[in-house]
Amino acid sequence: MTPPDTRRPSDPSVADLKSAPKQLGLFQSHGRIRVATDGCGFTDVTGDAARFLATSGADTGLLTLFVRHTSASLTIQENADPDVLADLKDALASLAPSGAHYRHGCEGPDDMPAHIKTMLTCVSLAIPVEDGRMVLGTWQGVYLIEHRSKPHAREIALLFQGSFR
Repeated sequence: MTPPDTRRPSDPSVADLKSAPKQLGLFQSHGRIRVATDGCGFTDVTGDAARFLATSGADTGLLTLFVRHTSASLTIQENADPDVLADLKDALASLAPSGAHYRHGCEGPDDMPAHIKTMLTCVSLAIPVEDGRMVLGTWQGVYLIEHRSKPHAREIALLFQGSFR
């Protein structure tokens, strides 16, 4: 009996890896979404992300969103019943309450709870794209979650990688 071939194929060279996206017709586009929040809560950014894809000419690939802050985050959640977002806001408040004793407090009593909420949620999302549209479920929307009590200006970096029309 002959043992199975356990040799590894030779690793591709760096040049091969750099030219692979061009050979496959894959490209990328990047942009930013600026969001003015009203304080603690959810801001729907689904339309902003969709406009980015439409203006970039995206066809099929992956959209990555990254919020550039430590006291705000991103989520994909239900977009039909606003009670869902209200209940989620309440749940996050109970997990990291303002007014609890925290060592870090130089930026206000809502800052450390905001950092905890960001750690419990996501600062980046990856969403498949087909025919230039995010592959979201019927009741799904993309939201920026503001964890601070006062309004803030937030920024989301966008990167689409894939094929273009």
